[in-house]
Amino acid sequence: MTRVGMFLPDGVLERGPEAARALLGRISDAGIDHVGCFDHVSFRNGAGFDGLIRAAALAMLEPRLPVFVGVYLLPLRHPVLVARQLADIERIAPGRLVLGVGIGGDDRHEVEVSGVDPATRGRRMDESLEVLRPLLEGRAVTHHGRFFDLDEAVIAPAPASPPPIVVGGRSDRAIERAGRFGDGWLGIWCSVRRFTEAVGRAADTAGAAERPVPTRHAMQFWCGLGSSREEARARIAPAMEAFYSLPFEPFEKYTPYGTPEDVAAFIAPYATAGAADINIIPLAADDDAAISGVAEVRRLLGGGA
Repeated sequence: MTRVGMFLPDGVLERGPEAARALLGRISDAGIDHVGCFDHVSFRNGAGFDGLIRAAALAMLEPRLPVFVGVYLLPLRHPVLVARQLADIERIAPGRLVLGVGIGGDDRHEVEVSGVDPATRGRRMDESLEVLRPLLEGRAVTHHGRFFDLDEAVIAPAPASPPPIVVGGRSDRAIERAGRFGDGWLGIWCSVRRFTEAVGRAADTAGAAERPVPTRHAMQFWCGLGSSREEARARIAPAMEAFYSLPFEPFEKYTPYGTPEDVAAFIAPYATAGAADINIIPLAADDDAAISGVAEVRRLLGGGA
């Protein structure tokens, strides 16, 4: 079954715990499978909200909902410190976190001000995952690499069940990274054909590395919801142009918009191709319209855990 979740509107936590709890409760009551959150350190003009801090807060405010972080900029952090944070979240919200990781790239300056050379992000990601996965499995890690130098690093208590790690990124190298280190691949801005190819490439890479074939694949969609395609497009196009500082047209063929029926018809082939999780970033008239729209998309897709 395909799980369908939604990203929250900006500023939800800043509304205060009672308002945030009420919104999350409505999402859970609607049958939506999880909520999603972004991660940024200093994006564009310095904006951001740490993804794991946000995930911990959301998990505590609504204990019925898992949280999907998509994506956490792992190369900007030290993997031992990230392992500590993930283990702690698992202690307070066991089994309710999915960690999507990515190298970033929309804002190179964000990478630079975090003390990381943008040209090294991919290699740093690989090395981070080499360290992170065994730490979360409770193993002592000795690692002497280009970026991290560790002797007998241990995180205790280790999670009874480490959170799934889903590797994002559109390049072939990112897909192969998912095969070598991940539980799945997280796609965005790609065709069904590309998604299908990615699932196969990740499986082949995992087989060559003699590790289990990843199955926790996911797709992330910006989505316009409205009573018509015209209304929905008028809502999502300016929002995406403002966020990415790019015209909407290059994104349009990968962006579902319209009624819930339109959106579900667009997304269904990805679910058929192996997307176990669908993450929707909804643009709608208000919070309730976003919730009801995503819940209807879920129903139409036959979603569920």
